Order: sequence, then structure tokens, then C-alpha cells
Amino acid sequence: MTVDAFPLRISYADALATIARVAGQRRLAPEHVAIARAHGRVLAADVLAPMATPAFDNSAMDGFALRHADLAASGASVLSLCGEQFAGPATVAAVGAGECARITTGAPLPPGTDTVVMKEHAMEEGARVRILEPVAAGRNVRRRGEDVREGDLLAAAGEVLAPARVALLAAQGIASVAVARRPTVAVFSTGDELVEPGLPLAHGQVYNSNRELLMGLLRAEGLEPVAWPTLPDDPAAIESALRHAGEAFDLVLTCGGVSAGEKDHLPALLQRRGKVHFWKVRMRPGMPVLLADGGTLGPALFLCLPGNPVSVLATCLALARPLLDGLQGRAARRTWRARLAAPWHKRHERLEFLRGRLGSGADGGLLVEPDPADGSHRMRAAADADALIVLGEGERDYAAGEVVEVLPY
Repeated sequence: MTVDAFPLRISYADALATIARVAGQRRLAPEHVAIARAHGRVLAADVLAPMATPAFDNSAMDGFALRHADLAASGASVLSLCGEQFAGPATVAAVGAGECARITTGAPLPPGTDTVVMKEHAMEEGARVRILEPVAAGRNVRRRGEDVREGDLLAAAGEVLAPARVALLAAQGIASVAVARRPTVAVFSTGDELVEPGLPLAHGQVYNSNRELLMGLLRAEGLEPVAWPTLPDDPAAIESALRHAGEAFDLVLTCGGVSAGEKDHLPALLQRRGKVHFWKVRMRPGMPVLLADGGTLGPALFLCLPGNPVSVLATCLALARPLLDGLQGRAARRTWRARLAAPWHKRHERLEFLRGRLGSGADGGLLVEPDPADGSHRMRAAADADALIVLGEGERDYAAGEVVEVLPY
């Protein structure tokens, strides 16, 4: 297969479009999970409310339930105490004219009542209750269905189930939901120069930081990636390991060995054994990134990232994350924008993911401070930052205060 048989040096927008298409064709099947295990999962189907909430009119306060018509237009009113209603089953059959019932927060409103007076605004006098001042009709009453009506959309397909959303479903008595299966991911680092942290380091060697970077980024997405041993610069060993992973995982994520050097074996291997969707994206850092179907290496998708650590960070956030989202049918993420806290001169044509640190201005608006240490090997700058600043294609000057897109991490 020749390099002109697949897209080469494509734009970032085209890369995202290809990722969306490929992931859509490989959408993971849904599975049902108990509501207790649904936190952080991507919902696979809309959920409609099976009931109204509140399911019944109930009290918003501790106090006394009564008929508003029994209150004087001004001054105090005295009513007979006919019973008490706590949260739970109804214990007061009805409240008649001139009567009231003691009630607690969340308790069902007794038949015949339409208003609750706070305990602090009443005084018990034996079997009577003095209401110290008038209140508006319907005060301190939670009406049936005022939060959710039967048939309302509770959660939409593609939504990530946050704790409050899960609580809403639980409040409806929903015991399980259909969610996208979480993709399985194998993580590889490549290169004879890599040494594991804690071992002696010879001249010319570097410690393997990319593995921990990728594992952490993937775990932050709720996944359980599997780290494989570092691949040597040996084509046969690389092919064997990737074939084993390609048969067992949904996505094989590699870093290093994907450019055009003598020891960059991945492009040739995936051209020969699989189907390359694109190679090289006009972005900085991270241009030599490759997406491919495994072909004879197995049914997995292969996303091969560059080896420089900041390139790994940028390509994982900008390309691997959308791929994982697409496999799960996740809805589009929120787009974040901030004002540049300082001017920046972009001196090249490629789209750039510049490191920056988020903060807020005196007006409360979101600011981002660009870090001048913009080399793809400058991991300290990436660690000191907490966002990638997205600067479009083309050389240009950005003024302080200009609004830019940011990818928090």
C-alpha cells in the first residue's frame, strides 16, 4: 500500500470527522447495569419518567397543615388540633373546617388541607393552635409533579451520568439503565531507550513517563486500561505484541515509533496488515499520529501517538478522547473558552495546542495564561498547566484578552 492510498497530513477538523465516522461504525453495544453502578457511564437510551415527583402533595416545612379559608384576613387565628402527620403512610383521615394537623417536612398533605404554616409562626395552646399571622394560600406545600411529570425526559442518550442525574433516576424508582459498554484499551510505549522508573538509567536512556500519562488520562475517563510491556525497536516483536492486543481489546493505543525514522516501524506495519484511515495531522505538537483498523492484527482500532510526552498529552486529549467518546455514543462535550491573559505570537502554520493555566479575572471571567515553554519535550510546562489552548491554523498574533478555545485537563 502506498502512502497516497490514505489521507496524509490532514487538518485537525478532517481528523475529527474521520474519527467520528470510524467510531460511529464501531459503536459499542449497550449493556444494562444496576443504578448503583451507573455513575460516570454513558447512557445508551433515553429514560422517561415512570411517575410524577413529588408523587403526592407534601409539606415543605415542619408546622401545621390547614385550610387557608379558615385563616382570618388579618391578625391571629385559632384552630383545633385534630391529629399529626409524619413522613410516611397517611395517619390523618381528613381535616375539617376550623381544624389543623401537626405535620413534618415531606409528610403527605392531609385531605382537606391546602396550606402549611411554619411551626415558628404558630403557638400550641393545649388542644388548640394559635396561628400568629396570615399566610398566602398554598404556602409551604410541594405540589404533586412540580419537579417531574410522568413521561418527562429524565436523561438523554449520550449523556454521562453524573451523581445528581443518577439520584434523579433513583428517585423515580429506576433500578437499572442501559449504558454503553466501556471500551477496553491496551496501552503500549515503544523504544529501546525507555527504562522503567526506579531502575538505573544509562547514558542515552530516558524513563518511561508516557505510560503513566496515558494510564492516568484514560482512568480519568472512567476506563480501566491495561499497560503492556514496552515494545522494543524490533518489527517482529512489535507485530507479535500488537496482534495479541488487537485480538483482545477494542482500542490499542501506542506512543512512539510512528514517525518516518528508521526505527518507526508502526506506519509500515499498519499499512501492510491493516487499513490506515489517516497518518499525520496538521497539529502541533503531535503531527505524526496514525489511526488504523487492525486488519490481520485483529478487530481492534489502532491509534498510534507520537513519542514526545507533550505530544502524547495533546493527541490523547484532542484525538483519543473523541475516539473513545464516539465508541460509546457520548454526546458532544461542552466547549470551553477563555480570554488570553497575555499576548502570543503563533509562528507556524499548523493548528496548535499550547499549554496554559486557567484562572479568573477581576470581572470573574475565565482567563488562560500561555506557557512560553512550548516544546513537545517540555513536560514540566505541561505539568504546571491545566489546559491546552487551541490556536487555529496559520501564523498570527493573538492579543491579550482575545477569546480562545481551551481543553481543560
